[in-house]
Amino acid sequence: MESDSSHNEKPGATVDPHDIPDPDAHLSEAERKAIDRKLVWKLDLYLIPWLCILYLLSFLDRTNIGNAKIDGLQKSLGNMSTGRYNACLSIFFVSYALFEPLCNILLKRLKPSIFIPIIMFVFLGLKYTKLIILRVIWGCVMTAMGYVENWSGLMAARWFLGMAEAGLYPGINYFLSCWYKRDEFGVRAAIFFSAAAFSGSFGGLLAAAINNLNGRAGRPGWAWIFIIEGIITVGFGLLSFFMVHDFPDTATFLNEVDRARVLRRLKEDKQSSAEHEEFKMDYLWAALTDWKMYMGMFIYMGAAMPLYAFSLFLPTIIKNMGGGKYSPTRSQLLSVPPYACAAVLTITVGYLADKARRRGVFNIFVSMLGAVGFGMLLGSADPHVQYAGCFLGALGIYPCIANTISWVSNNIEGVYKRGIVLGFVIGWGNINGVVSSNIYFEAPRFKVGHGVVMAYMLVCLVGGSTLLHFLLKRENKARKEGKRDHLVEGKSLQEAEKLGDQRPDFIYTV
Repeated sequence: MESDSSHNEKPGATVDPHDIPDPDAHLSEAERKAIDRKLVWKLDLYLIPWLCILYLLSFLDRTNIGNAKIDGLQKSLGNMSTGRYNACLSIFFVSYALFEPLCNILLKRLKPSIFIPIIMFVFLGLKYTKLIILRVIWGCVMTAMGYVENWSGLMAARWFLGMAEAGLYPGINYFLSCWYKRDEFGVRAAIFFSAAAFSGSFGGLLAAAINNLNGRAGRPGWAWIFIIEGIITVGFGLLSFFMVHDFPDTATFLNEVDRARVLRRLKEDKQSSAEHEEFKMDYLWAALTDWKMYMGMFIYMGAAMPLYAFSLFLPTIIKNMGGGKYSPTRSQLLSVPPYACAAVLTITVGYLADKARRRGVFNIFVSMLGAVGFGMLLGSADPHVQYAGCFLGALGIYPCIANTISWVSNNIEGVYKRGIVLGFVIGWGNINGVVSSNIYFEAPRFKVGHGVVMAYMLVCLVGGSTLLHFLLKRENKARKEGKRDHLVEGKSLQEAEKLGDQRPDFIYTV
């Protein structure tokens, strides 16, 4: 059976890598494939590892408050109430979501090698097109969180942490989508996002070790979690000025021949995203009037809200299993295995979805695992059943985050349009972190929290993915039957290319 994919073209569709000379025109097909494999491997080595480290630190810094909580944060800060603690979680997502759509535009304008280190590590007053942009390094904010004395200080620190981190996840997904073909992007996005799951494992181990510093220099153990992890982030922020690269048309690690190869392979994939493009308000309008963006927002909220609920409250959920008999250190350590399993499945799903050139079906079936897991947490008081539910919950959430972002990115073409769409999709998903911050309040069973998470996954992830799958399949059928050919009648190849994903020969990934 034929697979609907971003590489199935209408018969007679023309691919025109115009204006880019082919440095391998004299080589055989086998030689060209060997060079292409070597080139992709080079891109992977230069781009992926460092970005994974940055995202691991990002997710570690935004969720380590869950580890700090069970190490006594609430008691130290004036016996902070559950409501006030949840407000500290919520305020992060407000600033995070507000600044995300803007950040992808800034990434393109400032270059990744400048933008990403800046948001990690300095205050910057930058005048660009008459806008003054203030970036607070999240590493400094994280370190400062170890010195807060009250609820107000923690609220302020969490606000600025959200603002500083807003550009990283959507920015890097957008950045990678400008380097790789659409059937290569999913597994890279999955490897990148798996750093979030690994951060859960690493964070639990690190928190258990750091807690041994309790009382050093007059600081409690939870404060040392923030201080040490913040200092690590600052160090990697400094190094990022040298380790983060720019877009294909300007990246310094490519020679002219390899640059031509990268640009040609993107052109052949119906992408123009690697080339220079000036921002116009038309791109914002194109994004805001594209129904696929709103479907992406609906689906992504079904993954993002459960993600934050799980990552922020897993140590607390585990600590309350079996009547709260687990110590803080044991709870931290028991949180490690579910994250490790989720990281493996995230990469596996990314690889299989790329090979199958289908993404919707993976969202549908993987998310059902998570719904079953939260059903186990909801329906049983047995700590063994609940712990098994934690594994299924992690397995059902993490792969869907990367797969959904890959799916949205695959189906949006145009430098700024894709960046804006990803910013809105991820921003909307993250504003639902406010929901996840306020539903876990009835210990030890947390029935409201588990029930809301399960509803999000079934309605938004399963239902939304099913609907988008069939809508894209219907549109692909219309394009293959020539019902959209009128959109390019009388247009040159360059004019047709500017239509982006509205071109009749652009076949959507289902």
